[in-house]
Amino acid sequence: MTTPAVSTARKWATLVLCCLAGLVLAIDMTALHLAIPGLIRDLDPTATQILWIADAYGFALAGLLVTMGGLGDRIGRKRLLLIGMAAFAGASAATAYASSPELLIAARALLGVAGATIMPSTLSIVRNVFTDPRERTTAVGISTGVVGAGIGLGPVLGGAVLDHFWWGSVFLINVPTMAAILVAAVFVLPESRDPKPGRLDLPSVPLSIVGVLGVVYAITESTHGGVGQPAVLVALGIGVLGLALFVRRQSRLAEPLIDVRLFRRAAFSGSIGANLFAMFAMVAQSLIFAQYFQLVLGWSPWQAGLAGLPGALAAMTGGALAAPLITALGRARVVALGMAVSAAGFVVYVLVTGADGGYLPMLGAMLPAGFGMGMALTVTADTILASVSKDRAGAASAISETATELGGALGMAVLGSVLNAAYRGSLDLPAGLPAGAADGVRDSLGGALQVAGALPGQLAGQVVAAARGAFLDGMHVALYCSAGMAALVALAALVTLRSVPKVIEEPATDDEATPTDDEATPTGGERATGLVPARR
Repeated sequence: MTTPAVSTARKWATLVLCCLAGLVLAIDMTALHLAIPGLIRDLDPTATQILWIADAYGFALAGLLVTMGGLGDRIGRKRLLLIGMAAFAGASAATAYASSPELLIAARALLGVAGATIMPSTLSIVRNVFTDPRERTTAVGISTGVVGAGIGLGPVLGGAVLDHFWWGSVFLINVPTMAAILVAAVFVLPESRDPKPGRLDLPSVPLSIVGVLGVVYAITESTHGGVGQPAVLVALGIGVLGLALFVRRQSRLAEPLIDVRLFRRAAFSGSIGANLFAMFAMVAQSLIFAQYFQLVLGWSPWQAGLAGLPGALAAMTGGALAAPLITALGRARVVALGMAVSAAGFVVYVLVTGADGGYLPMLGAMLPAGFGMGMALTVTADTILASVSKDRAGAASAISETATELGGALGMAVLGSVLNAAYRGSLDLPAGLPAGAADGVRDSLGGALQVAGALPGQLAGQVVAAARGAFLDGMHVALYCSAGMAALVALAALVTLRSVPKVIEEPATDDEATPTDDEATPTGGERATGLVPARR
């Protein structure tokens, strides 16, 4: 069943509800970091349990995105979204009132499962409702911008709530909010599904879960103990093998969970790659700057969260302006321009951040970095969704979201490791440290401040100054890496998206949207992407 024509008012109401659902997920993702100190005091988790509390959500989410995207195409995207909203509200309540680390880990995993049903469903519903290419690009831009704003709002709301209530309150906010969205969605959202979905290939489900989860686990764990850990190598091997078997099986099925032939097209694979590496460059910065504001400048969690809000609003603005810029410049140039502006923003960050740096100069870096990312990610997300018929929008959305999750995990792992290595390399420890204290100082800036709290005044000041200086050195190296990555994505976009038309015509069927095995490889022009301009 495809989506019937809906009124203009209902289309935009649908967009609002889908944006609100995505906003709740984005806020939830970033609020946890602020809640960790409080839950450590109340639940006394081990170091390993803390890692699982932080990672269980992302593991479950990433592992199930592909499956849930295909499932929504089959059973109905509205139906899956409503189920996910109800599950997310229930899991949020369980998370808020978890009485032990084990229960908290389980509740966070359930949140990830629910999130995996919501993320691809919202984008695919937007794709089905907005069939006009220009309206679709605008709607995707608004949706992308709202999620970006949610990432910035998470620390603000979380910090404000945690100033007055216990750690679980940041999750309890989700319950009435998601319940209200669910009730409205029942009456507003239109139902849509693939009219010829075929059966769900059951062996493909565990292969996709094992493959994605193995890779994400390996990337995440490598940040805690290095790439050479046996668990990391085993997980990476299992993940790569699972993904290889999954791709092989999909290429041989008449009714695949996802059509891997889409990756033969430069427009689709280029947009996926741009999403992945853009998130690589961007995601780690939220964690880095949370530490900078709180541990270097000494700001409160609420102040730190509020400080990042202009960047999130700039990303929202960039997403909203992407559609008219496509008309003027074309998709490849808009993505390249957005990533180049972001790269410049990352470089400016290096120039204006210091141990006594002011906030106003940082806005000169934060605003272009956020604006450029919002602009680029809107165009790539819209290109991915437009590359397939709207009947398979759930699967395409799931691929896009999976790439985003992988990019975020990879950015945390690689840039986190770069920062830590540069921190240790530039750390100049003062003489006279007690036995065992040096290890804590070398571990991280947070560890150094904890050690300094138990030292005499003058020595404590020397340790704090050395650790903060080393952290700034590491942060600057990570920012240069982000700038370099953004610049490379800009260059790649000019090549991979150069033939994508400004306005992409609605594919009538998947066969029309996807090249066949015996289709000759095009040599250039619009034929190279499998996309044609809309009829004027």
